[in-house]
Amino acid sequence: MTHIAIIIGSTRNQRIGHKIAQWIGEIGAGIVPGSVDLVDLRDWPLPMDDEPGIPAMGQYSQPHTLAWSRKVARYGAFVFVTPQYNWGYPAPLKNALDHLYREWTGKPAMIVTYGGHGGGKCGAQLRQVLEGLKMRSVETVPGLSLPRERIEANDGQIVPAAQFADAAGDVVRAWKELAELVTSPRA
Repeated sequence: MTHIAIIIGSTRNQRIGHKIAQWIGEIGAGIVPGSVDLVDLRDWPLPMDDEPGIPAMGQYSQPHTLAWSRKVARYGAFVFVTPQYNWGYPAPLKNALDHLYREWTGKPAMIVTYGGHGGGKCGAQLRQVLEGLKMRSVETVPGLSLPRERIEANDGQIVPAAQFADAAGDVVRAWKELAELVTSPRA
């Protein structure tokens, strides 16, 4: 049985990422064999570049990096739920990825983006970074589009199942692709 982490990529005060991540998890729970946990980057305030060595060496000295390493190493696959900010993905997500290397390598990954334009540009950037980490990404990258009024309201109020009903099929397809990667031997 594979343990899967859904990583919430936004740490902003008024955010909807946690609600979207919960919805994504509910959809995936019946598709992928294994347990699904939410991992909120708010709970992992990792400073920028405070390790003396490079992550690829795996020789960490900071307590927060050691704890993050143990956390990430527990999981066999990842789902990254991230907003698109100015055509990219949030700095806390990039920092969390860059803190480690071996803990990510070879593991299956799924990307779900959201934003005013669905998040395709940040999804493409994130896919490149995951390739650099030698992760195995699914082909389908659901992009959840938010109307301008919802973005400008900035009140955190959203019902993902209703707001993104038209994208549910893509989310299911991505989970099925992840399930294939989870159950297939590494290439």
